[in-house]
Amino acid sequence: MNRFNLLNSIPLIIASCFILSLVLGIVLLWPRYQNLKELQESVSQKETEIQQQEQYFSNLSQIEEKIRKYDKELAKINSALPEDPSLPSLFNFLQKASSQSGLILKGISPFEISLLESSPNLKEIQFSFQVSGPYSSFKDFLSTLENSARLIEVENISFSSPKEGELFNFNLRVKVYSY
Repeated sequence: MNRFNLLNSIPLIIASCFILSLVLGIVLLWPRYQNLKELQESVSQKETEIQQQEQYFSNLSQIEEKIRKYDKELAKINSALPEDPSLPSLFNFLQKASSQSGLILKGISPFEISLLESSPNLKEIQFSFQVSGPYSSFKDFLSTLENSARLIEVENISFSSPKEGELFNFNLRVKVYSY
């Protein structure tokens, strides 16, 4: 009879082993399955981020290509508002412009550099200078200043009437802007 009980209990043992293996499988494998799911979601998010970054850099390169089309215009802006005020080049420009207009540059007063209140990253350089010559040459000189690439603002002009046979003396106070 012992054999008979053993034969009757085999399906019970098989069923118990099967249930036990399922429970152990779920208990041991379920956390790893959850980790796998989390890793798959993380990989998916990273792939999405990479695609967005690739698209962002692609857009940046397209914008850079568009900006390169305007290099000449940007160079004009940079010359109008240089980072370094380069006072010697400015004074050289004033000397050339005055002589080409038929004026004599007599002197330049000390300059003042200050930051603009409305735009703290812009510098304003103020100085005075004196030129002498005929009135028509002075008009040409003002036109040259107005048409120059640099942002030069004439703030004040004063002159004295000459004695007969003498030239006009013009005193100008100007502002020049830079970064």
